[in-house]
Amino acid sequence: MSDNPRLTVTLHQEQDFQFRVRFDGTAIPELLTDESEPLGQGAGPSPTLMLTTAIANCLSASLLFAMRKFKNQPGPLVTTATTELVRNEQGRLRVGHVQVDIQLAEAAEAYQSLERLLAQFENFCTVTESVRHGVEVSVSVRDADGVQLHGIEVPVGA
Repeated sequence: MSDNPRLTVTLHQEQDFQFRVRFDGTAIPELLTDESEPLGQGAGPSPTLMLTTAIANCLSASLLFAMRKFKNQPGPLVTTATTELVRNEQGRLRVGHVQVDIQLAEAAEAYQSLERLLAQFENFCTVTESVRHGVEVSVSVRDADGVQLHGIEVPVGA
């Protein structure tokens, strides 16, 4: 196996801004993507929604892995990610900021080594650590009581 694995997707345009996405070399079902109106019809997730999803999913999986590594049996995580679009100097839309909020199933006291795992889980998220070189990504983690345990929450638009 290569030290630098490659992941490949193939997109086939169906109509207008709709693309059928094939995840090459996998058994994953194809996915239809589309731009939202007025460009597209919103028949599937847009690339921006998929980027937001990728960041949120990667951080959630990384936190789950870290929690299990430290012998925790976490309940279901609930993650919400919000992407703020901004205009650059030329007036074109760009991803300006992604806010990811992860809520744990139990209060902080229910978890072992929580402080230690919260200090390192983001470093293992391939997507977020890659995107951060071009897009600011902030992360917060809250327990079931709403107590912020990690990171800072930057209001979208701030």
